[in-house]
Amino acid sequence: MFYLLFYPLNTVISAFNIFRYITFRASMAALTAFLISLIFGPPLIRLLRRLQIGEKVIKEDSKRLDALHNGKVGTPTMGGILIVLAITVSVLLWADIFNRFILLALFSTVWLALTGLMDDYLKQVKKKSKGLTVSAKLISQVALGLILGLVLYLRPENTTRIDVPFLKDISFNLGILYILFVMLVIVSTSNATNLTDGLDGLAIGCVIMAAIAFSLLSYVSGNIKLSSYLLIPYIAGSGELTVFCASILGAGLGFLWFNCHPASVFMGDVGSLALGGALGTVAVLIKKELLLVVVGGIFVIEALSVILQVLSFKLTKKRIFKIAPLHHHFEFSDWKENQVIVRFWIVASLLALLTLVTLKIR
Repeated sequence: MFYLLFYPLNTVISAFNIFRYITFRASMAALTAFLISLIFGPPLIRLLRRLQIGEKVIKEDSKRLDALHNGKVGTPTMGGILIVLAITVSVLLWADIFNRFILLALFSTVWLALTGLMDDYLKQVKKKSKGLTVSAKLISQVALGLILGLVLYLRPENTTRIDVPFLKDISFNLGILYILFVMLVIVSTSNATNLTDGLDGLAIGCVIMAAIAFSLLSYVSGNIKLSSYLLIPYIAGSGELTVFCASILGAGLGFLWFNCHPASVFMGDVGSLALGGALGTVAVLIKKELLLVVVGGIFVIEALSVILQVLSFKLTKKRIFKIAPLHHHFEFSDWKENQVIVRFWIVASLLALLTLVTLKIR
């Protein structure tokens, strides 16, 4: 909004020329999202507490896990509403809202936020312990992936070629199968982020690291000189996603203020599904799909731990991990909750750094 309002006036007031710079608007978007989270966090937490929308941590899946997390019972959840609100408002204020990349990224985020909101609503308000059925949630994710995949596939300037990280001349043209690939990316990232959201600040901290990496990747992809120098595909207009990723960063930091251990609020599915889908969408839009495995390594490992645990138990009646997802396995290995969280953050930050290194190692 500010970009569309003030930048055209730069011929009259030269100071407004600053609005042309993505770096300025991304910085302001991050700050705006952070302040929105910080200001509206306390009243939202009070409202959730008054409505008795609290996490049912005791799930009877594991008595030991229930005992470890007993102190979290009743902690307000659905705090992801704050994250999505902060991101949306910040992007609408500081991004070019008619940019197709921004529209698609916001669409994906809000779509999955509504899916998560319905899931949380059924669990917290309607007291349905399972919330949305697995099939209903999956249908929503697949539908979003299908829409996004079709939009990208049908645009003439879009490429269905997938680049392989670290390898300059290796890529695969998926053709129409690219649509299925986009669906897989959206389903995988949103669910993996959801699985990671099990300890205070764990998921949002890892999302912040990924958002920083994708902010830089978006800026480079949308800059013809930098993309040419680094030998990566130039995608006209994608630089605007820097503002979107910066909003995720700011909103994430603001939410972490309240979600750090001991958490005053949890994000719920409304936050985790939306954030995972947002990262997956950005990766697809800037053609860095396979880099999700690197930058989102923590999410990948968490999801794999669940898959491997289930397969192992069904096939051999034995468990690979003490419990899944992986963060709970380390809790059962006598790591303190804060140790698990901070160590996962450290790994996430190193993976984000490695992701940026791929720009030069090709």
